[in-house]
Amino acid sequence: MNKLIKYICTISILIFIQSCDDKYLERLPLDSPSSETFFANETELEMAVTGVYNRLWYKTQGAVWFLSFDFASDDGWDRNGSALQALGRGEQNADNGYTNGFWSEFYRAINRVNYITSGSEELREKMDPEKYDRLVGEARFLRAYFYAYLAELYGDVPLVISTLTLDESQTPRTAKSEVIDYVLSELNEVKNYLPLNVTEKGRVTKGTVLALISRVALWNERWEESASAAKELMDSGTYQIDPDYSGMFTFAGDNSPEVIMRIQFLRGVQTHNTPRDFLSRMALGHSNKKLPQDFVDTFDCIDGLPIDKSPLYDPQNPFENRDPRMDYNIVVPGSRLVNWTFETHKDSTQTWEFLGDEMIRVPNVEAQHAYASFTGYLFRKHVDVADYPTNVGASDQNLTIFRLGEVMLNYAEAKVEMNELDETVYQVLNDIRGRESVQMPIIASGKTQDELRNIVRKERRTELGIEGFRYFDIRRWRIAENVIPGPVRGRVNRYGAGGWLNTPPTIDPMGTPNYDNISNADEMVVIETRAFNPARDYLWPIPRIELETNTALTQNPGY
Repeated sequence: MNKLIKYICTISILIFIQSCDDKYLERLPLDSPSSETFFANETELEMAVTGVYNRLWYKTQGAVWFLSFDFASDDGWDRNGSALQALGRGEQNADNGYTNGFWSEFYRAINRVNYITSGSEELREKMDPEKYDRLVGEARFLRAYFYAYLAELYGDVPLVISTLTLDESQTPRTAKSEVIDYVLSELNEVKNYLPLNVTEKGRVTKGTVLALISRVALWNERWEESASAAKELMDSGTYQIDPDYSGMFTFAGDNSPEVIMRIQFLRGVQTHNTPRDFLSRMALGHSNKKLPQDFVDTFDCIDGLPIDKSPLYDPQNPFENRDPRMDYNIVVPGSRLVNWTFETHKDSTQTWEFLGDEMIRVPNVEAQHAYASFTGYLFRKHVDVADYPTNVGASDQNLTIFRLGEVMLNYAEAKVEMNELDETVYQVLNDIRGRESVQMPIIASGKTQDELRNIVRKERRTELGIEGFRYFDIRRWRIAENVIPGPVRGRVNRYGAGGWLNTPPTIDPMGTPNYDNISNADEMVVIETRAFNPARDYLWPIPRIELETNTALTQNPGY
């Protein structure tokens, strides 16, 4: 009886409540924000913008996204049998997990920004309007940033700048030129809402916006816009060339005068495994990501001449008298890596271990381990030995995505392409080459446009190595079809062989080596043979799943 009375009472109460207020049961969640009320205050806007920044943590094929591109270029290789390795071989298709991932991740980030710009406008009247414009400006910058990459990778892409209903979801591709117009227009507007610099590291600033304008305009041959943005940033005096090249890519880089923006990591929140990918087996790494002989040989000698022309180059001591940036970028045989001398020739069964001031001979894992460096080289850039041994697989070192050196090279290239070969072009090149830790010979004035074009392109490969630019450079210069196909080579590494090439390769004006005329070139390790189809591979395939769910999309040629 008591149960029946309780049941009747409960039903009666519910009927009474519903008759009084039909919306009573339409309650908003009490334990999380609701889309109905979100952006009620400044804190919620800050949370939403932080959510967009978090998309910069995207990792793919074991690498932080912006670093991963160069492992499919002529500067790098991914040892894993992965979708990234397939891209390097020119075997990608519409189901490739690596190329598909960028589409979904970047549009997810864009959707977060669209949610902010579509739903937060009323908040501007409830908080400091300048702070509102700054926060939304940061989000709009990131939307433009992701769209710039989508357009470079896929060409024409849907340009969606507001939240869509289900009925609006069938969205066709927008011409790449229109997407770039939008990106540059957005950037030129939001730069007015942002300070030149901030104390809170990792946030977008006006300097970051100018750096991206210079990059995007350069990628799309809008030379005047690129040079103008780069000059505005350089003239601001906010950033200076760092005398310590290698320090920019360690924990110390947070305080570098050259760094404009870094992706922020924090142990316990988000980390990355770059040290694990790059370090040797003896240093607890996996040597997953590595470089070919091509990248090593592009570095000049300290007299400013390529290795096939410099009298300072000795084929039997190939790493002596070289541009210091070679050692800052690359772990070469005979150099120290953490506590060991890095040796990779198969006959080097022992190596040196450093124990304080003492050195002892120990077995050399790198010489014979099946998963050690196949090419005989490793990347040094982006790795700080402070992560060894505890945090090799979980580093919270921040990673640089914008710095003054790139902006200066953007300026130089844009000026050269406009055939404005004034002293400012030589100045920026020589400022980069003349930094205290590098001190390469100056580039003398009086060069032709073609000569300076090749100098700038070679300098980009040397200065910006493994920072995520080479993959895009060889495509926008339309030389990928020349530098990608063929064998990916490592050092001479056969038992009983001397270990080095008998003579230097021929180096073309852009720094690309050719090994055809070397008598013992057949002794070089070949880790992969790549192909590149110029009628197809300058663009990525639109993901198959996107074509099936959005029938307004069309596929790129050849896929």
